[in-house]
Amino acid sequence: MNDAADNTPDLAVLVEEWFDWAETAKALGVSVNQVRTMIREHQLAAAVPVPGAGQKIPALFVQDGLIVKGIPGLLTVFHDGGWDDRECIAWIFTDQQLPGRPIDALRENRGSEVKRRAQAIAL
Repeated sequence: MNDAADNTPDLAVLVEEWFDWAETAKALGVSVNQVRTMIREHQLAAAVPVPGAGQKIPALFVQDGLIVKGIPGLLTVFHDGGWDDRECIAWIFTDQQLPGRPIDALRENRGSEVKRRAQAIAL
């Protein structure tokens, strides 16, 4: 776990829209079991945004029926550095002066700078 875990922002505030596993499966055209595998293999990240809500996946991780390009690689970098999914999601949705949030840069296919910055802080 990252040392900054105690300072992880409120995900319910950072992430505007969440999908449950079934909604994610439908958006990606796969089964719920495949979504579970994608989370386990760090292709997707899931967290409980508010107590009692159950695990959810940020809706912006899915675009045009696919996982946003760069998300799996970014999650792998963070997990290799000992981060958990909650910390990964918080970083991806926090303004990192790229300009803007990393998720926005990834969705616009500007992931090189995002990955470089992630590598610099993750390890």
